[in-house]
Amino acid sequence: MADTLTANEPLYTGADWDFDKIKRVYDAIEQIAVGEMKLEIYRNQIEVITAEQMLDAYSSIGMPLMYKHWSFGKHFARDELLYRKGLRGLAYEIVINSSPCISYIMEENTMTMQTLVLAHAAFGHNHFFKNNHLFQQWTDARGILDYLDFAKSYVSSCEERYGFAAVERVLDAAHALMNHGVHRYPRKRPLDLRDELKRDRERQAYEEQIYNDLWRTVPRKDEKGTLAAVALADRKKLLALPEENILYFLEKRSPKLQPWQREILRIVRKISQYFYPQKQTKLMNEGCATFVHYKILNRMHEKGQIEDGHFLEFLHSHTGVVFQPDFDDPRFSGINPYALGFAMMQDIERIATDPTDEDRAWFPDIAGNGEPMATLRTAWSQYRDESFVLQFLSPALIRKLKLFKVKNDAAESHLLVEAIHDDRGYKQIRSALARQYDLAYTEPDIQVVDVNLAGDRKLILQHNVINGIPLDESNCKQVMRLIANLWGYEVKLIEVDARTGATLREHSDIAPTAPV
Repeated sequence: MADTLTANEPLYTGADWDFDKIKRVYDAIEQIAVGEMKLEIYRNQIEVITAEQMLDAYSSIGMPLMYKHWSFGKHFARDELLYRKGLRGLAYEIVINSSPCISYIMEENTMTMQTLVLAHAAFGHNHFFKNNHLFQQWTDARGILDYLDFAKSYVSSCEERYGFAAVERVLDAAHALMNHGVHRYPRKRPLDLRDELKRDRERQAYEEQIYNDLWRTVPRKDEKGTLAAVALADRKKLLALPEENILYFLEKRSPKLQPWQREILRIVRKISQYFYPQKQTKLMNEGCATFVHYKILNRMHEKGQIEDGHFLEFLHSHTGVVFQPDFDDPRFSGINPYALGFAMMQDIERIATDPTDEDRAWFPDIAGNGEPMATLRTAWSQYRDESFVLQFLSPALIRKLKLFKVKNDAAESHLLVEAIHDDRGYKQIRSALARQYDLAYTEPDIQVVDVNLAGDRKLILQHNVINGIPLDESNCKQVMRLIANLWGYEVKLIEVDARTGATLREHSDIAPTAPV
């Protein structure tokens, strides 16, 4: 690094930015982030975009390359209307988990805000993407952009060949099932999306062979004993049931889908899988990036690289990001992941450097180790939100945030405070809060459990109900219809109690609709 980066003089003056200033600030940030904080990052690619381009990125789930779908246009129109009327703001940046890591920064930002988002996105999020075990296991940062380019061109070619209505019918159903289109367990080998492209044609040919072999086992009408021809255990083994990845099951087993339709399901499923680690690490990811930008800009101010006025501008924005309204505040809408994540990162730093006796009792492995950044880097790499809260939420922070646990039973007419921030309540509060970040608890558990091969080929789904909360009847019927459209035959859904296995409700069978 050049010696000028450590000189006690500001890197910029005024609010206006230019590319030379951004380059100087980036180099100064890199010196602190990599040289002092020992962050490990992908190579960065910084792109400056307009507000309209930011809205466009919003609408297409933040990806630089994406196929066309009407829902993206709907989101764009809504967000643009709210933005133009001043009813909502825009993010200062969007960062892509890719190699190189792409960070979009808005041209409307002041130079101080450009400094903030570079530290936050290009180094904080970037480090988390590269090092967290979930992203290493489930995403391919090198291949995602190539795969998105393939997806965009493939969907476009399908629209030209089969028509917009036919492609939209498949995409509508696939998008509705994105939350039920992920594998939740470790894979045997790292994901390589570029290798997926090479094997595309071989896979399609193989799947057609499997498809023919599978449905040849379905008994003909003139055969005797059709109901006994395929035993329940045998057909479940044949179909690999139960299966919680509904998109995967439909892609592989649907008797009526064409190869191009299966490939579209696969594209949507791969994109859903790509975002699965982000859903599990929202608290940690934002907490990491917020902590990193806070430390970097404070260090730059200490070195005289940021003037006092610009530093106050940064603090104003930072405090707004980490603001947590009280539970009885009209602005309260749940726990702010930026606020809790940043508070936990700061608390870990405090425990590692200046622990109390209580900290030593609760965290003997890290209390007073004198290595806060090493402790944080290890946490960022090895945990997800649920386990991170279970491991590192301290009694001191529970008291500071005034957390308490409430029992909310639909069968009761009132709420019951079960635990408060005292010696008896710390573990209960920590466990209850951690469970709020467990996707297995917060998302409905719906699985394919059977197919009536010997009869009408009806697809049987089962929802394992947690805490007595059933599915919404109206939304349930709409989604079942979309599943039926992909399956080609009727779909049945049964809701059972997850603990006892007792049947709670059976939904009416839903048949597919005819293509327009």
